[in-house]
Amino acid sequence: MSTATAALLAVTTLAACSDDPSDSQDLSGNRVGAMADYAAGTQFRATEPVSFSILYNNHPNYPLKNDWLFWSELKSRTNVTLEPVAVPLSDYEQKRSLLVGAGDAPYLIPKTYPGQEDTYVSSGAVLAVSDHLDLMPHLRDRISRWNLKPEIDTLRQEDGKFYLLPGLHEKPWHDYSLAVRTDVLDELGLAVPRTWDDLYTVLKAMKARYPDTYPFSDRWSKPNPGGNLLNLLAVSYGLQGAGWNFQHTSWNAETGTFEYTGATERYKQMLQYLNKLVTEGLLDPESFTQTDDQARQKLANGKSFVISANAQVVVNDYRPDLAQTNPAATIAKIPLPIGPAGEINPASRLENGMMISSKAREDKNFVAMMQFIDWLWYSDAGQEFAKWGVEGTTFVRDAAGKPTLAPDVNVIGLNPDAPKHLQKDFGFYNGVFAYGGKPELVQGFFSAEEQQFQQVMNARTPIAVPPPYPFSDAEREQASLWETPLRDHVTQASLQFILGQRDFGRWDAYLAELKGKNHDAYLEMVHKAHDRYRKANS
Repeated sequence: MSTATAALLAVTTLAACSDDPSDSQDLSGNRVGAMADYAAGTQFRATEPVSFSILYNNHPNYPLKNDWLFWSELKSRTNVTLEPVAVPLSDYEQKRSLLVGAGDAPYLIPKTYPGQEDTYVSSGAVLAVSDHLDLMPHLRDRISRWNLKPEIDTLRQEDGKFYLLPGLHEKPWHDYSLAVRTDVLDELGLAVPRTWDDLYTVLKAMKARYPDTYPFSDRWSKPNPGGNLLNLLAVSYGLQGAGWNFQHTSWNAETGTFEYTGATERYKQMLQYLNKLVTEGLLDPESFTQTDDQARQKLANGKSFVISANAQVVVNDYRPDLAQTNPAATIAKIPLPIGPAGEINPASRLENGMMISSKAREDKNFVAMMQFIDWLWYSDAGQEFAKWGVEGTTFVRDAAGKPTLAPDVNVIGLNPDAPKHLQKDFGFYNGVFAYGGKPELVQGFFSAEEQQFQQVMNARTPIAVPPPYPFSDAEREQASLWETPLRDHVTQASLQFILGQRDFGRWDAYLAELKGKNHDAYLEMVHKAHDRYRKANS
């Protein structure tokens, strides 16, 4: 009785500290299989066998196998059987849309990024998960301890609720930056560039030494020209994002207003910087149109020395390419160059997460399902299981209790000669189940080189979270009509300015063109939605 009372008090306390509305519907008929004393720190195990359907993003690098240890061990620990509806990675978003729209989606709909749930809210096809946080003590504990409320608030819709259970990071995790030929830096007596101005100086020196090259030739130009490069520069200039992460609005904390990203003076300065690189022969104009293979070939053949990168492509692409053409060459990913915004870490602490079909709410095992989700995706034990697997089989612990891969198991080249693979043979470290968490978990498979990169980035100031402006259904429909032509025009004009096809003396004409595509009306609608949200939550 005392244990049950303590559990009830814990749930009551969690509910009291939350501004989320409670579900007014009776759940007494939906508790079959649920634990009566489930709390943060508790291992979830259904009181009877239960099963839940899940939309499964079938990755070609580790295709789904029914005999994975992940499935059997998950059932052993939780008494839960997951029934995957497998969809190829290439078709995942389209298939998800069709299934949700037709009302045929599985109960669990993972691999959904913040904002992608907006489309399904008005139809009632997905659950308002914020109504049920009292069933998820691990999730609530993390939101509270990690001070994630500002990030969570960005998920809220006009009704004040949110419909996505996001992946949560304790610390921002930024991966994408630039890779630089460090042997060329050594040859020229140059340090790793710390700022974007330093990068310009480095590229000038490389061009002087190797005049027949474009020192910087970039990849990831499709489907958004300059996808990674524009985004890195945008956040360095204090904007919310550009390129493959184009954000229509950026919050100006000094004026307390939203600005249209592609119309700001900071966006213009960013384009002028790139135009200077192109004009002086430092940045390959084909960076915005070429394929990844073409960019890699130029790097491998010594036609360029700088390229966009993340941790994996340095190891899996660039170093093997160079080993074949120039074994003496060395290359490394550098910390994100610093721009006018200062030393910031631009990564969000929210990652892809899960929608839940509204049909699941009526299932007799609904409470057990929410407890299961809470344990697997938000508890330390569940996250360690999803990533590392089973102690003694896929990993071992050192004297300090830190997990390390078993010597006969490989993943991302950590034990390259091992006969077994953590993902392919066991089903762990699967992108459907393993993401988010504490830095030591997130960085568990990082090389010493990558951990050093993360140490530099984590010492920087996290980028400020912009305030929410949830649209109503009518506003969202209108926004969708305006956003595509606005984004397309920004993309087209940006490329023209960068490549010198359009003079910056015509910037005002470009701004007038945006106004003609409902730029002012869009910003007015954004501010109206923000003011409405602010007043409702003040």
